[in-house]
Order: sequence, then structure tokens, then C-alpha cells
Amino acid sequence: MSAASALDPPRPRRRHSVREILGRSDYAIISELIEPNSRVLDLGCGDGALLAWLADHKRVDARGVEIDGEKVKRAIAQGVSVYQGDINEALADYPDQCFDYIILSQTLQETRQPLQVLREMLRVGRRAVVAFPNFGHWSVRLAMLFFGRAPKTRLFPYEWYDSPNIHFLSIDDFELLIARERLAVERAYFLAGRRTFRVLPNLLAEVAVYLLRR
Repeated sequence: MSAASALDPPRPRRRHSVREILGRSDYAIISELIEPNSRVLDLGCGDGALLAWLADHKRVDARGVEIDGEKVKRAIAQGVSVYQGDINEALADYPDQCFDYIILSQTLQETRQPLQVLREMLRVGRRAVVAFPNFGHWSVRLAMLFFGRAPKTRLFPYEWYDSPNIHFLSIDDFELLIARERLAVERAYFLAGRRTFRVLPNLLAEVAVYLLRR
């Protein structure tokens, strides 16, 4: 910690859990995975709510990248260091292993080149935290089976023509990619609302959260 940061007044701590504040089960898991006093970069960080919580509760060195200018302004207003940029290109200028954790939460399916982004995450960060919606969930399968159209469900609420998702992956797809890239899975969580699954996650889980390293 620098001398300047050591003299800064402490931030007021939020009293509630990350789940109660942000309403996302993947954020609750991510908040548990991140170690205190670590260096964290959140790709597609939105309004910086997760980073602000981590800075307050775990004293992390929190940085973020977000493409939406209005969300960047809201993040900065929370005291989070965020810059406006495209996550497909954001990591190119960072040196190797300069962060302890790189977070990519429910944004992998929106990137143009997800494999390149994942590789860059594990070059720049010692660990990668990746969360994504599971296209193999039973509700998506049923929507395709009965209606024969691009699925529109609680998990994927968009019409096909205005969806931010450009890649649709399941947990099994991601597991195959992990094996091909020879990545180590330190932890994996499979969620549906507040429930977690260990059996048949590709069928039952709505969201997957992985902690990965090379």
C-alpha cells in the first residue's frame, strides 16, 4: 500500500451482504472467492457495484472496464476506478500477472472472441473468475423443443434480434474448453436462484461460476 493510500480515511462499510445489495447469486459466490487485499480487475463491471463492495469489505485494489459510458460515470461516483473500454481489447496493454483476479461475470457470451478473452484473462491475472448463463438449462431446452424458436426465458429474456448474447454455451461446452486449454479448476459452483447443484448441473443450473488458473 502506498503512503498516500495509507493516509486516506477509511471508507464506510456496508452492513448488508453482497447478495442483499446486488441481488445476484453469482456476485455472492464471487465475493467469497476473492481474497482480501488482492488486486482485482472486473471486465464488464457495469456500475461498479461489485467492485465497490469488494473494496469496502475486502480492501481490494479494485479496477474495472465497462463499455457503457453512463455506467462508467455511476461507477466512478461510487469511488471505483473504472475506465470506458471494450473488454475484447482491454487486456492487451496489461503486463503478465499484474492482477490477482480477473472477473468476467455473465459477459463471456457477449464477447466477440471468448477464447481469446479467456486466454488474456489468465495471462494478465493469476486467477480468472468466470460466470455465465447456462444455455443447457432445462427451460431453454423445452423452449426450443416446444416452440422451435430462439428461446426467450427468464434466463435469456431477449428477442433474438436485440440480445447482447452472441455466443450460447452450456456448462458442458465450457468444461470441454477447460479440458482443451488444460486449465485448472480451483472451484466451480452451479446455481439456480439461491440453490446450488452438484448433480446434473448442465440440466438444472441457470448460472455457472468458475475459479480458474493456468
